[in-house]
Amino acid sequence: MDALEDKKAEDILLLDLRDVAPFTDYFVICSGTSERMLNALLKGATEAVKKSHKRNARVEGNPMDGWMLADFGDVVLHVFSEAQRDYYLLEELWSDGKVLVRVQ
Repeated sequence: MDALEDKKAEDILLLDLRDVAPFTDYFVICSGTSERMLNALLKGATEAVKKSHKRNARVEGNPMDGWMLADFGDVVLHVFSEAQRDYYLLEELWSDGKVLVRVQ
């Protein structure tokens, strides 16, 4: 989460999905204001995890689509444009999860 804050991610949310989803334990959801920023957020987060936890991510999406994700296994990071985040509403879809941290 520090790497996202360092890159100026907006509305960072950490959801505990351990009792809700069989495929991951946590979602980290954040927003960026431009394609360049989305790319920087994802790159910064994946590099930080690789350095500190020696874990690589499976990355999907591209900044032009407004939604990119990095799957670390037990944590999935979603990086959204504001418009795509408002459209997909993952926070509502996974509302049974417990909000652990929200940084606005």
